[in-house]
Amino acid sequence: MDKLRVALLFGGRSSEHSISCATAGGVLGAIDRDRFEVIPVGITRDGAFVLESDDPSRFGLDPERLPEVVDNGSRVRWPSSASSRELTVTDASGERSLGDVDVVFPILHGRFGEDGTIQGLLELAGLPYVGNGVLASAIGMDKHVTKTVLEGAGLQVAPWVTLTRAALDADRELWERRVHALGLPVFVKPARAGSSVGVTRVADWSELDAALDIAFAEDRTVLVEGAMTGREIEVAVLEGRPGEPARVSVAGEVVVTGRDFYDFEAKYLDAPGVELVCPADLGDGETFELERVATRAFAAIGGEGLARVDVFLTDEGFVVNEVNTMPGFTPISMFPTCWLNTGLSYPELITELIESGVARGSR
Repeated sequence: MDKLRVALLFGGRSSEHSISCATAGGVLGAIDRDRFEVIPVGITRDGAFVLESDDPSRFGLDPERLPEVVDNGSRVRWPSSASSRELTVTDASGERSLGDVDVVFPILHGRFGEDGTIQGLLELAGLPYVGNGVLASAIGMDKHVTKTVLEGAGLQVAPWVTLTRAALDADRELWERRVHALGLPVFVKPARAGSSVGVTRVADWSELDAALDIAFAEDRTVLVEGAMTGREIEVAVLEGRPGEPARVSVAGEVVVTGRDFYDFEAKYLDAPGVELVCPADLGDGETFELERVATRAFAAIGGEGLARVDVFLTDEGFVVNEVNTMPGFTPISMFPTCWLNTGLSYPELITELIESGVARGSR
């Protein structure tokens, strides 16, 4: 059987560049080489598409030196029209073909990749790709829009206030009154960022201005959310096979014991104070309700391919925190860990996602 040629797309212009590279390292090390030929395409921090190394060890997460795509002078070119799937590369030795691509696997996190932009490029080029489409990616990237859509679908979300710097400067007293109505503590977040980048927990109103500055450095729109009291539960979702509903993994739980919250350092740099428990200890009724909430959230944003749905289990039930349309995908990340505990290995999960993208492209 001929191998499928997969263009693995990673790096990018967002503040989550290094996490995308780490995800690429995990995928490069685990993908079934008997079934797939990989073309590693890196995106530098300023947006150049380069032919990258196929060496997984290049992209390990080292707290002293986070991985990144460095401009090596090569330039990968997308097909000249939707009638072609041929990728080419130009480097010091000239221009050569990389062959026809069967599917693109965009493992990009954050803006300019997870937000519908790269999906739009691939749609214009007529290339099949793994994961969510333009609309679901855009909805999932913007926390304000996600909450609005989920509320419209009848799902409970944490109370929030959305701010821009212009609105805050125009009537600070009004916006402070709205924010203070949430009560303490609150979380201040960029509207369009992931991996807890730019997020601050505010336990005293004197800390609010500094937290807003940090969040506004990431995005021009910021959310202030009321803190939820409850267990932090995460569950992985895969698009259903044709004619079948979406599939939901066993749940994982984030247990925070010695930190303010599940921040970037705890997620990716093995900082102490957080324990990941999978499978989470849930009753049958809670598991049934969680699956219902997760599939409704996935459907509400128009999900395709995959997502991780994060919720709080409170005394009043499940409150949806986020729908992540390209979750962290390193071998130790919660998304693959949940599927591993459901019976799907990391290499099998990669194969499943690629085959789903190919099948959607053929439809």
